[in-house]
Amino acid sequence: MPADTPQVVCPHCQAVNRVPAHRLGDGARCGKCREPLIEGKVIPAGAPAFERHLANDELPVLVDFWAPWCGPCRSMAPAFEATAKTLMTEARMLKVNTEDEQALAGRYNIRSIPTLVLFRGGREVARISGAMDASRLAAWTRENL
Repeated sequence: MPADTPQVVCPHCQAVNRVPAHRLGDGARCGKCREPLIEGKVIPAGAPAFERHLANDELPVLVDFWAPWCGPCRSMAPAFEATAKTLMTEARMLKVNTEDEQALAGRYNIRSIPTLVLFRGGREVARISGAMDASRLAAWTRENL
């Protein structure tokens, strides 16, 4: 796997694409559905999309485990969105609703929300619980990349 052409999972159709690293922030499109691959947006993910990103995305994957009834989760959502733009070529940003994906939350031992888990190469490399602002979230992510 050449580092200069990482695999990136399409946030729209889940197809796996190889993209030259210099094109990650340059409007690269999916070879299957032609939608943008890197948009600087948070990707809502159910279990199948989550698994696909962890198994195939060569960019680190930052996952926000959250629930709609959680006040701190809702208050952190804009910061997570802003961080997705800031880190758009450095990491994928996924949101997993723990109400909809209870088995996934259980498998990753999510006991409080929001919990952020950073994965690299499909393996957990860092975890933190609690709401953060965008600058702290970006700094924490970069520290752990």
